Amino acid sequence: MTLDNTKKNGKEATREQQVADRYRRNRKNNTTTEDERLLKRPTRPLVRPSEPVPQEQIQEEDHAIERALNFDFTITDPWRVFRIMSEFVNGFDALAHVPPSVAIFGSARTKRDVPNYQAAVETATLLARAGFGIITGGGPGIMEAANKGAQEGRNLSVGCNIELPFEQHSNPYLDIDLEFKYFFVRKTLFVKYSSAFVIFPGGFGTMDELFEALTLIQTKKVSNFPIILYGSAYWGGLMSWLRETMLNLENVSADDLDLLRLSDSPKEICDWVCEAYEQNSILEKSDPNRETSIR
Repeated sequence: MTLDNTKKNGKEATREQQVADRYRRNRKNNTTTEDERLLKRPTRPLVRPSEPVPQEQIQEEDHAIERALNFDFTITDPWRVFRIMSEFVNGFDALAHVPPSVAIFGSARTKRDVPNYQAAVETATLLARAGFGIITGGGPGIMEAANKGAQEGRNLSVGCNIELPFEQHSNPYLDIDLEFKYFFVRKTLFVKYSSAFVIFPGGFGTMDELFEALTLIQTKKVSNFPIILYGSAYWGGLMSWLRETMLNLENVSADDLDLLRLSDSPKEICDWVCEAYEQNSILEKSDPNRETSIR
């Protein structure tokens, strides 16, 4: 073997190793989630408007398309469009024929021996017996309690899990178990296939789902559906702040606050959801062209 061939083979082996290492870094078991990789952008130097754009930045942008056509294409934004689309298609296909359902949210950290866990089981059981499937984030805590209640009420139990840096296993009470890389795909399915949201005490994720739904209803992007908060002791401070601060500053209207209901009774929650569903059914029969948006 000649010296040139040896050098060539060595370079090819090095390049192959670099590609393999790069692929491993993007495998599912990496601690960096797909959402993080999607939102991450390289740091660029600040350039004053009066200064010319650095030549390095111009070259970097010129070569972006060329890199996308090679191995980089599989880990850049154009490729992710197909992955995002596949998550929507898979989710729509799996849930297309579910019965009328209620999404129940709450903390994944809620222990099984606390009152909120038992209340979530009872609420989901009553809703299931009334004819509703139950949709949750598929994890532990309140989500597990709600899925358990769905099975005790002998109705469909759905979990829409999410890829996180720390492992979140699906709970054992699921009839349909979906996994997502993207929060926005998951939240779309919650809204599309739910006739009501029941929000138990939770953290940032629970608040995100709560205010996402409120925003969509307030802006009429989706048809109005009940949003019910369980636990006056937990949510009372938030409700007071909304009324005394946000409303007083006219950042919302009184009608916006009417979108939220507060309850400490699983039976009352079930009654509200049933009443709202029956009322919507009547409206749809009287006006077939009634706007229901994505729902």
